[in-house]
Amino acid sequence: MRSIAPLHAMPIPILMYHQIDIPPARGTPLRGLVVHPKDFNNQMRCLKWFGYQGMSMRDLEPYLTGNKQGRVFGITLDDGYKNNFDNALPILVKHGFTATCYGVSSQIGGTNAWDAGLVAEKPLMGLSEWAGWLKSGMEIGGHTRTHADLTKLPNEAAFEEISGCKTDFQRELDCEVRHFCYPYGRFANTHSNMVTMSGYQTATTTERGRVQSDSEAMELPRVMVARATYILQLIVKIHTTYEDRRR
Repeated sequence: MRSIAPLHAMPIPILMYHQIDIPPARGTPLRGLVVHPKDFNNQMRCLKWFGYQGMSMRDLEPYLTGNKQGRVFGITLDDGYKNNFDNALPILVKHGFTATCYGVSSQIGGTNAWDAGLVAEKPLMGLSEWAGWLKSGMEIGGHTRTHADLTKLPNEAAFEEISGCKTDFQRELDCEVRHFCYPYGRFANTHSNMVTMSGYQTATTTERGRVQSDSEAMELPRVMVARATYILQLIVKIHTTYEDRRR
C-alpha cells in the first residue's frame, strides 16, 4: 500500500457530505445525510473566515504529498445528487472553493436506486449537470458503476465496478478521473489494490479522522458533516484531534 508522504505540515481534514438540500421530515431514514443549503453556506463561510481553503481531491493532491503546505481541507460529496449541482455548486463558487463529487456511472441522469425501499429516490446529475460541474472547476471522482458493496462481489465483478466507473465518466465527459470513494465505506485490501491498478491516485473511506502523514493513499479517512453538525463542532472536528481519537 502507498502511504501519503512525505510528512505534511499538519493533519488534513477531508469533509464528507452527501446531499445539500432541505432535509426531509423528522424520522425519515438517512435524514442526517441531508445538509441544509443555508448550513452548508455558513460552514463554508466560517471556514474561509478562519483562513481555510476548501479543495477538491485533485487540488488537494500536492498538499497530501507534501509538495505544498497551507491551511486546507478537502470537500467531497458522495453519490452525485442533482442537489449538489443546484445548491452546493453556487456556494462553492461564491467562496472560491472546489470540491470532488463521487459519481455512480450507471446512474448518470438516474436516481439513487440503491436506496430503493429505504428512502424516497432523489435525482442524480445528468450529463449536462456533470459538464457544468466540471466547467465550474469542480472534479468528478469514481464511486463504482452501481454503488455496489464491493465486499459482496467476486473479485472480477468488483474490479469491473471500480475500473469501469472511471472509464465511463472519462468517455462520457472527456475528463480525467483520478480519485475514488468506496460505496458504504466497505472494502478489503484486495479492493484498495484494485483501485491502484485502475489508475486512481487516492481512495476515501468512511473511517473517521483527518489525513495524517502515515495515512494510506487508498484508505483515506474523512470528517463526516451531518445535518445536525453545528459550526463550533465543525471547527473542533477540523482543527483538533477530536475526529482522530474516534477512528
